[in-house]
Amino acid sequence: MKDFDTIAAIATALGEGGISIIRVSGDKALSIVSSIFRGKKNRSIDDIKSYTMRYGHIVEKDTQRTIDEVIVSYMKGPKSFTAEDTIEINCHGGVTSTNRVLEEVIKAGARVAEPGEFTKRAFLNGRIDLSQAEAVIDIIRSKTDVSMKSALMQSEGRLSREINILSEKLLNVLAHIEFVVDFTEDDEEPDEHTPIAVANNLKSVISVINNLLDTASEGKILRDGLNMVIIGKPNVGKSSLLNSLLMEKRAIVTDIPGTTRDVIEEYINLDGIPVKIIDTAGIRETEDLVEKLGVQRSKEKINQADLIVLMLDLSRPLEEEDKEIIDFIKDKKYIVILNKVDLERKLQLEESMNFHNFIEISAVQGTGIDALKQKIKDMFFKGEVDAESVMVTNSRHKEALYRAKEGCVTALEQVESGAYLDLVSIYVTSALKALGEITGAEIQEDLVNKIFSSFCVGK
Repeated sequence: MKDFDTIAAIATALGEGGISIIRVSGDKALSIVSSIFRGKKNRSIDDIKSYTMRYGHIVEKDTQRTIDEVIVSYMKGPKSFTAEDTIEINCHGGVTSTNRVLEEVIKAGARVAEPGEFTKRAFLNGRIDLSQAEAVIDIIRSKTDVSMKSALMQSEGRLSREINILSEKLLNVLAHIEFVVDFTEDDEEPDEHTPIAVANNLKSVISVINNLLDTASEGKILRDGLNMVIIGKPNVGKSSLLNSLLMEKRAIVTDIPGTTRDVIEEYINLDGIPVKIIDTAGIRETEDLVEKLGVQRSKEKINQADLIVLMLDLSRPLEEEDKEIIDFIKDKKYIVILNKVDLERKLQLEESMNFHNFIEISAVQGTGIDALKQKIKDMFFKGEVDAESVMVTNSRHKEALYRAKEGCVTALEQVESGAYLDLVSIYVTSALKALGEITGAEIQEDLVNKIFSSFCVGK
């Protein structure tokens, strides 16, 4: 375990509430808190046992004036989250009381923790690996039960175990190669089956990596949410669809074209899929400066979207504006919504449009909404959302897996072309390092700092 100074931070959301928690971690945690704690009947916490709590007050060190009534809990390292001695002070919720307690802890000798520093210490002290550490922030930011379940499984080491198995196989390949190369240097005949064994091991690793990568697109959606942009010309029912999906009146709905002047963003839980719905300003030529800016932002959101929902109005003939929007999205992933099915049909789709994903709905009455939800699940999750089948949710992990696969594929090609095995080992080593970046076994310090800087303070 590394030697660090003692850090402290507020571990709960700051605001009015029942309690707040100040977390203190480091080898001086107990002595620092002890110096400002007064228990019932003047009892200190110097003799507190690990995993126990003690009631008392936090006092000003200089004046002994009472600051707040608290309960202090103690976890002795290495059996704590950071693998260091850890104290948690439970005080009354509220900005003033919480900050006063933290201030006194800092005066007593602790340092204010940096964002993610508690989790970073857990990683640096070997309690968790890097992929488990990254899952901590995913749990905090999860938007649905399914995305939280996926992050929780990663925090428990599910992906780490798979990566460690792959790393072990590649280490065995390297050991095999080194053994054969040593024999060749001694002018002894190498085992003719060695290239076959190396190739088979590499094929096995490539197969597992492919299986992991197959879940990466679904995993990214579970982690970050599906960006779904609703587009169409003004007054086709985009805002009505947003309200139907949210089951509340979030967007203003009128018969006046151009009512939505800017982009509206909301999250919904679609059977476990976090979906960020973006209701855009109607795309059309306009002289109105505000509306023109809204149209520009709409086009930017379309280029960033995972899925585009194009709305057409069944009660109006197809117009040039519709055709321009259709042409704008033709190379993107989209669903066509034919809205206002409850009104007289006047829209005629042209055969040249070749729409294969279209649904008829009435956004106002809510009909067809379930069909839209099922279509989204079919397009992105093979019809069913299953957190247990998703292993890779992090873009950094996905990139590392691609580099590991590339190394293994090149190594396999070298083996099959009869190249020297010591040349093959270069590519295997490269693949092994890429896998090590996922768990943190092979990673630069500046990248570690960057990863943890995105965490909240106190975690």
